[in-house]
Order: sequence, then structure tokens, then C-alpha cells
Amino acid sequence: MSRIDAHHHLWDLTRRPQPWLLEAGLTRLHRTFALGELAPRAAEAGVAGTVLVQVLPDMAETAEFLALAADEPLVLGVVGWVDLTAGGGAVAEAIAALRAGPGGDRLVGIRHLVQGEPDADWLARPEVRAGLAAVAEAGLVYDLLVLPHQLPAAVEAVRALPELRCVLDHLAKPPIASGELLPWAADLRRLAAEPGVSCKLSGLVTEAGPAGWTTDGLRPYAEVALDAFGPRRLLFGSDWPVCLAAASYAEVVGAAEELTAGLTPEERSDVFGDTARQVYGLTP
Repeated sequence: MSRIDAHHHLWDLTRRPQPWLLEAGLTRLHRTFALGELAPRAAEAGVAGTVLVQVLPDMAETAEFLALAADEPLVLGVVGWVDLTAGGGAVAEAIAALRAGPGGDRLVGIRHLVQGEPDADWLARPEVRAGLAAVAEAGLVYDLLVLPHQLPAAVEAVRALPELRCVLDHLAKPPIASGELLPWAADLRRLAAEPGVSCKLSGLVTEAGPAGWTTDGLRPYAEVALDAFGPRRLLFGSDWPVCLAAASYAEVVGAAEELTAGLTPEERSDVFGDTARQVYGLTP
């Protein structure tokens, strides 16, 4: 089975500072991470292609990622950033500019760091909705990066824009460390009821924390996602190198394998590659 890692990052501290890496628990990641470091680990896990996801709200970073994808066959797609608050026309122009540059054909989605917005209803703002409509018009996916308390606004945004295809990152970062399921699980199911939304099985080890996380501790959250979305709308993502704060690449892959062990071979193929190919339109 040829696998896809549908969510990873890269950063080069010599080109662009990453102040968020100075936060507690992340300081060990405050160094450069390049594709050359990921490639052998991905190969060992049977990963033949990846989706590289934006880190900073910076179009220059997205342009660099696209140029990298043009030269590196491992990167099949890039989820980049544009200013969604700039208005529909400006968003359309920004997307067109990215597509006109090197590797522009590898732009498969747009993401904003909604998790960092203090306004829980940021996705309800008219200018943001106009920007999201432009993303849909451009035929791109929108990666939803939200926290549990922001899920209701995500549901409303998806309902208001039925033409927008969305992928929820990291199961909306459920409170795994505390062991709580509600209200996260109920809100996740509401989002999953919208047919245009898929979900990444990613980021769970980070939410569980480095102090003794176990696959059994992750299982209740993965089972909710599997039941709500089904394997055909679930995508594996490593969240490398952020995952390294809690687990190695191999450990993340191993945990995902254990969490999906009860699926049929065809369903596992969906989670580990086919869903990502379909949702993002990935081609070798």
C-alpha cells in the first residue's frame, strides 16, 4: 500500500523565525527541519507522498513551499496561507499569484491559524466568509485548524458555504490529556454530518502529552472520529515535526496503525492514502 502523509510541516530558522517554538514544551523543536530529514523516515513507513502544510501566516512561506514541491517528488501538495480577511477579490488574486509561481500546480488548499484567534466566532465574520467563498471558487480545500470551543462556529461556516470542501486538522485538538470527551465529541459529530468535511487522524500524541501517552489513551478519540466520519473521510497525517515533542515519526505511524487495526484492508487504504488523494486531488 502506497501511503500518503497528509499533514506535515517544515521550517528553516535561518530564513524565518518561529517564535511559537519558544513556548513551553516546544523548545526542543527550535531548530531547522528540512525535507531531507523527513524523507528517510517517511520511506521506512511506506509513505510515498506528503502534503506540506503552512506554518506561519505568510504568503512568502507558501511560495517557498510550492517551489520546493516543484523540485521534490515526495511533496504532492501544499496547503498554504492567504489573508482570508482581505475580501473575496483579494483572496482570489492571491491564490492566482501563488498558482502562477513555481510549483503553483501543487497548491491544494488554504489554512488559517484559527486556533490562535481570540474571537471564537472568527469564522462567522463576513469578510472571512467572503474569503472562504473565494477559496471554494478556486477549487481549493480549506483546512480547518480549530480548538474544541471553536467547533460550533466551524459547523455554521460549513453550513453557510456548502460548496466549500473542508478538512478538519487534528480532530480539532480534543482534550486527550484530561480524558474528557464531551462536548468535543458531540460537536465533532455535528461537523461530520456535513458531507463536504473530512478529518485528519493527526496531532493526537501532542494533545495527549509526552508524559506516558498510550495508544489506548488515544483510542476513544480516534473511535469517535472513525464512527463520525468513516474511513472514506479520514486521512492519516503525522504532524511531523511537531509530533516530536511527544513521539517519533515511527511511533506516530505505529499508533495510527493500531488505532485502525480493526478496519478492513480497503478501509485502511482509505485512511492511509486514498482519502487524501481524493480530497486534495493529489497526483504523482
